[in-house]
Amino acid sequence: MSLVTYIGAAAAEIAGCFAFWAWLRLDRSPWWLLPGLVSLALFAVLLTRVEVDFAGRAYAAYGGVYILASLGWLWAVERVVPDRWDVIGVALALAGTLVILLAPHRA
Repeated sequence: MSLVTYIGAAAAEIAGCFAFWAWLRLDRSPWWLLPGLVSLALFAVLLTRVEVDFAGRAYAAYGGVYILASLGWLWAVERVVPDRWDVIGVALALAGTLVILLAPHRA
């Protein structure tokens, strides 16, 4: 369930940040900020629902999922195909995510 929550959080964060990007970098209307703020609030709520004991560990593990989702956004929304370096980078980040989530941590 944590993976689904992480993916939802990543989608909400990227959409919210893109709304600010569109307003400031693409000269879109300030009205883009409203859905951006809602998306960023949803991101924050979802990230608190991840099934780990400590916030720092949840945020650290989320990093790899965020990188993967960002490259998905690059491909799907911005129509730029990730290159091999992007793929290598996300593989390394996801490996780190798995170590953080699956390691037998001390309490």
